[in-house]
Amino acid sequence: MANRHLARSIVLQTLFEWDTTHAPAKEVPAILARNAAEFGGDDVDHPFMNQLIDGVLAKKEDVDLVISKAAPEWPLERIAPVDRNILRLGLYELLFADRSQVPAKVAINEAIELAKTFGGDSSGRFVNGVLGAVYKELGEPGKDDQGAKKAKREELPLEKMGGAIVYAKHDGQYYLALVHDVFGHWTLSKGHIEEDASPEAGVARIVKEELGLEVKVENQIGENEYVASHPEKGKVRKHVWFFLASSDFEPLVLKKSGGLDDAKWFRLQDIIDLNFYDDMLPIVTVAVQKLLDHASIHA
Repeated sequence: MANRHLARSIVLQTLFEWDTTHAPAKEVPAILARNAAEFGGDDVDHPFMNQLIDGVLAKKEDVDLVISKAAPEWPLERIAPVDRNILRLGLYELLFADRSQVPAKVAINEAIELAKTFGGDSSGRFVNGVLGAVYKELGEPGKDDQGAKKAKREELPLEKMGGAIVYAKHDGQYYLALVHDVFGHWTLSKGHIEEDASPEAGVARIVKEELGLEVKVENQIGENEYVASHPEKGKVRKHVWFFLASSDFEPLVLKKSGGLDDAKWFRLQDIIDLNFYDDMLPIVTVAVQKLLDHASIHA
């Protein structure tokens, strides 16, 4: 098997050189090839290196934003260049890599090892702290994949949440209102609905608070459930009901939140190019199909 740890080391050296010399992105393939020839061996995984370097550069803005949110006391330019690029590499794998190929724990452990090898005395702790914070924010995926006793899902505390696929018609086209989180994904407005009179009432309140829109909540369109980590309660079970909700096509006013950084209207044909969480895709797809069906009936 090709040596992926060596491949990551070569990618890190390439990112470090690109970053510190301010080389244009078009020169990165040549830098990578030179480093691979100098430091690699017969078993180095060239396709994996190319995939990594292309992915990190493509997601650099998203990843840098996550770093600034996860380590607010450390402006990006003040982070040591080697640590900065280890974080870019580690966060890219943690957030965007195929988890069946690179489990979350592997992404974190590999980044820590790179920090210990190439960074300073405190680099390992720093990288571990940043990646660990993001890992917890993601709900600690894969934490219980191997291991010992774990509570049955149904025994965990339940948090009820509601979400909305908000749509509007404008100039003869349907649009969806989506929010963008600091982990680089477009997603749907959602929040807790335990205290609301009904799930529909809760969803209407959430959209009003998060996007500043008055909506008419329509039929339920899907639901999902996942396990997340709460700083005080520990593991909790979150069950989310999603509804289709209509609104006027008005400017979105995003609520200030540590987890969200943008909100936009998108035409239905532009949705396919967006980066969604895997569990959101089926729900968004069903909503889009229902709107397309509705449009064809009334055409």
